[in-house]
Amino acid sequence: MKLTHFVRAVVAFIAAASSLVSLSADVVDVKGGARIVGKVAKIDDGKVLVATDYAGDITIKQSEVVAITTDAPVAVRFANGTRIDGKVAPAGDGRVKVANSEGEFTSEIAKVAASWAAGGKDPQIVALDRSWAYEAAVDVNGKTGNKSQLGTAASIRATLKGLSDTLQFYTAYDRQETDRLKSADQFKAGVDYQSNFAGRNSWYVRDEGGFDRIKDIELYNVAAFGIGYDLIKAPKHTLTGRFGLSFRYEGYKNPATTDVKSAGLDFGFSHRYELADSLIVNRLTVVPTFEDFNNYRLAHESFYEIPLANPNWKLRLGVSNDYNSKPGRGVEKMDTGYFTRLVLNWR
Repeated sequence: MKLTHFVRAVVAFIAAASSLVSLSADVVDVKGGARIVGKVAKIDDGKVLVATDYAGDITIKQSEVVAITTDAPVAVRFANGTRIDGKVAPAGDGRVKVANSEGEFTSEIAKVAASWAAGGKDPQIVALDRSWAYEAAVDVNGKTGNKSQLGTAASIRATLKGLSDTLQFYTAYDRQETDRLKSADQFKAGVDYQSNFAGRNSWYVRDEGGFDRIKDIELYNVAAFGIGYDLIKAPKHTLTGRFGLSFRYEGYKNPATTDVKSAGLDFGFSHRYELADSLIVNRLTVVPTFEDFNNYRLAHESFYEIPLANPNWKLRLGVSNDYNSKPGRGVEKMDTGYFTRLVLNWR
């Protein structure tokens, strides 16, 4: 008898503990009688995300949900635009009630447009906000002995990104010396603006200028505008193609080389792929002139980026190519560079 009483007491204790856990957790009831106990992280895009200790994050179709209960206040926005912060409770017949000290609001579960942490900013408004992101990169390499070599490169990029447009400012400088003779002396600065006006379609305008003293270019400038199309458009994977008109100028120091002053076309591709903990980026532009389509300039850059112990710091490994189909006298058409750079990102 004593053993029976002990077992009953243990069962009663477990049941009471389970009840307390259930009371301190959110509950989502779905069609068919299933019940998910955890924490309702958010409701968005017709899905209810529940965080659980036993199965991780569980995503449930909102159309399958028949009741929602939260143990703490959350922010809820309904389809008609009404927002209320409060505890959520079932109201019967596929409806929910959100209540706080000032009142309550009842509606169908299907008409819950979104939910998030109480007191927080509406994700829909956050998505519309523009925010700046900054990047600075530097690399230094060199050697002494039979040959002496010193190379330095630095770049800065500032990006203002919104829901439907992106503005970028960037600048970079590269200088290399081998046995005290310059093998690279290049500077560039530019601005690029893109606006997605409809779905995958966009328009853009860009301008880049600078010099390349090794290639005898005292000053160059490329100004272009046109349209773009997102061949791939996913949260972590994008591929955008561009086509437009341009004006290209290249002024050479050597008077025997004819300066380039011509309108032309502008072609470009931009690819970005975010992996679990790394990043792949590819950029390509080609600018041929109307006066001579065989006279064009191609710029390419590809890199792989991995985070360091501090996620704001990253290591970038890449290759760049600068091709001029009709360079100055005594200058090679193609310049290829390989780099390993330390990158700092911040907002």
